[in-house]
Amino acid sequence: MRFIHFEESEYAERRQRAVAAAQENALDALLIFTQESMYYLTGYDTTGYVKFQGMVLTSDGAPHLLTRSADLRQAALTSIIDDVRIWIDREGADPGKDLQEMLADLGLANKRVGVETDAYGLTGKRWDMVRRHLDGFCSYEDCSTMLSNLRLVKSPTEMTCVKRAAELADIGLAAAEAAIAPGVPENEVLAAMHEAQFRAGGDYTASRFIIGSGPRALMCRNFAGYDVIGNDDQVQLEFSGVSHHYHACLMRTVLTGTPNPRHLEMHKVGLEALQACEEEVRPGRTFGDVFDAHARVVDAAGYKKHRLNACGYTLGAQYPPCWMGTDEPMIYAGNPIEFEPDMVIFLHMILMDSDTGITMCPGETVRVLPDGCERLSKASLDLVVKQ
Repeated sequence: MRFIHFEESEYAERRQRAVAAAQENALDALLIFTQESMYYLTGYDTTGYVKFQGMVLTSDGAPHLLTRSADLRQAALTSIIDDVRIWIDREGADPGKDLQEMLADLGLANKRVGVETDAYGLTGKRWDMVRRHLDGFCSYEDCSTMLSNLRLVKSPTEMTCVKRAAELADIGLAAAEAAIAPGVPENEVLAAMHEAQFRAGGDYTASRFIIGSGPRALMCRNFAGYDVIGNDDQVQLEFSGVSHHYHACLMRTVLTGTPNPRHLEMHKVGLEALQACEEEVRPGRTFGDVFDAHARVVDAAGYKKHRLNACGYTLGAQYPPCWMGTDEPMIYAGNPIEFEPDMVIFLHMILMDSDTGITMCPGETVRVLPDGCERLSKASLDLVVKQ
């Protein structure tokens, strides 16, 4: 029995597209290091990428995995990979040599190999080890963007996972809004969100949820420690629903007590910017066009110094430490990537005013359609104020 989430025919079609892309770039094989690519092409599902592992995709579309003994059964049970080889944990271990031997067995000496270097598990030290064994053995070039681009457009079955993730995000938001009140510790809000999502069948997220109240709401990264929500407070939330590693994110700022007029103004600007961005998310338009729309609205309202230099990124199947992977295209000025139907995009209108200590950050995940885009969340964007 194998615990895989897609039909084997879909994995085969994905690998065929990867091989075709490699051949277009005159590459004889692909050496893959990101967990996301391994999962996408074979179903292989693990957190073992914290240690060295690599997968070779040969020109016949067959995957060959080199990993540790701890992942031998993981690969057998969660993937369609038949050729799993083990490097031995020991003092002075050099799995780069084991990798070269596998490449040699596959007839790749003196061939051209694409290497996915933009990977969390391929640390600088590990890349030096791999490169030492590739130099003089074969020619190689980076193929990270080529592989990540294959994952941008979602199949119908992938989109089913994304839509379920959006439903789970709405469940988490409803739990947060119900829990938030003056005197409630932030960790209790997180506990309510996670419990609601897990009870609904959700998975672990690639990133930690972000919550912060008061001045802590001006941080858009997770950080240690919790505070207690106060009266006339602001609570920043950035989180996601997840189904089979596919993410759909939301961002909200919830208020308690009496709203500050600045909050009301920033909320209005944020929604206007979000609408302007959504109008640009359509085939033929670029990521840079979306950022220009965001900047135009925000800057005209006088909030240029309080916005970020990017306002979103693509989403898909991601692994820790972050659902914003190293290889996910971002929405920033001048980015020439064009939207295609069934891309999934997280749009975040982050406004953080350090002068007043006030923030407002609406964010939505959208699906690109043939003639525009649609929000995947069913939750309201109205400002929520808890008493």
